[in-house]
Amino acid sequence: MNKKSKFYRKDPRTFSERAKSFGQSLLFWKGRKKGIIHTRNIELDDLRYIFFPKGYEKYGYLGMIPYDKDSDIGKAMFPLVLAMDYEAKPKWCPRWFLRFLEVFGNDKSIVRVRNYKLSNLHSKLTKGIMMWDYKTKWTDYDLRISISAPKHLQDLADDIEYGFYKRGEKQEKK
Repeated sequence: MNKKSKFYRKDPRTFSERAKSFGQSLLFWKGRKKGIIHTRNIELDDLRYIFFPKGYEKYGYLGMIPYDKDSDIGKAMFPLVLAMDYEAKPKWCPRWFLRFLEVFGNDKSIVRVRNYKLSNLHSKLTKGIMMWDYKTKWTDYDLRISISAPKHLQDLADDIEYGFYKRGEKQEKK
């Protein structure tokens, strides 16, 4: 560690605070706190999510996916979720393992990392394919989808956005 580097930052925590944080990291279910970064505690619901997913939770390892498959957004985005799942999931790897890596590696978040090795393994297995976000503006029937994926999946997302807008615009004119 180069202490003369402009990126060096001395950890302001006392030795006992650092030792307690390290001890908690050995307990996989306990969250950690370091500065402004907090990881969440693993709960029984997370284990249910890994082994017994409900609805679209099956594809939760892809990032931000719609919760309700019966909603207009869920129905519109389902082909994209299936295509992303087909591209991202290795044939030999079960989905529960990818959800496990999502919970224990990425802390079930698109920005937090709980364990770098598991997070990197998740990213490598899924080829970096993930859904960052989706947003709607109901006044204009506007759907915006942000994904990291190959060009053909980006094109599919663009077509879904355009079709969602056109269907909403057509219904409004009726």
